[in-house]
Amino acid sequence: MSLTVFNRLDADAAADMIRPCADIPRWIETVVSSRPYSNVEEALSVAKNATAEWSAQEVDGALSGHPRIGERADGEDKEAELSRAEQAGVEAEDAQVLADLARGNREYEERFGHIFLIRAAGRSAREMLDELHRRLSNSPEDELDESAGQLREIALLRLEGILNA
Repeated sequence: MSLTVFNRLDADAAADMIRPCADIPRWIETVVSSRPYSNVEEALSVAKNATAEWSAQEVDGALSGHPRIGERADGEDKEAELSRAEQAGVEAEDAQVLADLARGNREYEERFGHIFLIRAAGRSAREMLDELHRRLSNSPEDELDESAGQLREIALLRLEGILNA
């Protein structure tokens, strides 16, 4: 979808279009209600500024919609499609790295109580595994900040992709 089409959609349709970016209702409302945008950069700026207001509860809720790193997202919805595309490089890695990711995911979830989230686009499975190991030493507060930062990156990359399609 192009920015022109996004600007012309009714509010509900526009919200549905960007929900796979980050399922945070307040963020979606801000991005949708700030239309029309003159260019994609303006839309991304509004979206980025609105991410600064995300609460821990909103981030936690949005994390529940993401698959584990190294696991193929099920479903035919747009979020699953985006996740599969972002993690495409993970599937090509060797079996040991994938097993280590699965083990690291379990350890991470036991420690922090939510999935390990990282922007997968442009990263190899080995890079993500190294980052997972590093983040396991974070405090819960620091890790929540890192997870929120990764969610912001994912949301903005997805939004840019949608508006430039």
